[in-house]
Amino acid sequence: MDEQTRIELEAAAFRRLRQHLMQDRTDVQNIDLMNMAGFCRNCLSRWYQESANERGIEMSKDEGREAFYGMTMDEWKAQHQTEASGAKQAAFETAFAENVGKKD
Repeated sequence: MDEQTRIELEAAAFRRLRQHLMQDRTDVQNIDLMNMAGFCRNCLSRWYQESANERGIEMSKDEGREAFYGMTMDEWKAQHQTEASGAKQAAFETAFAENVGKKD
């Protein structure tokens, strides 16, 4: 497989993952993704932002999130986010530290 085809297939897989998380399974909460998989939609939006920044494209965290979510974080939360239990929040603290780093 040539390099351009590989890049196009990887991009297509990313777009399908984004569609799955943003349209097909909006019921799956970010906290559940982080607790079970070690990443969530916010991680994907951060990786998108970091990739843009590495290429000299100025993009803030909020701009990266809006590019990935297709809306502002406040809009996403209002439409899809539910309250997390204390147990889920405690598990998130551990998952976040292990997979992203210590929270500020």
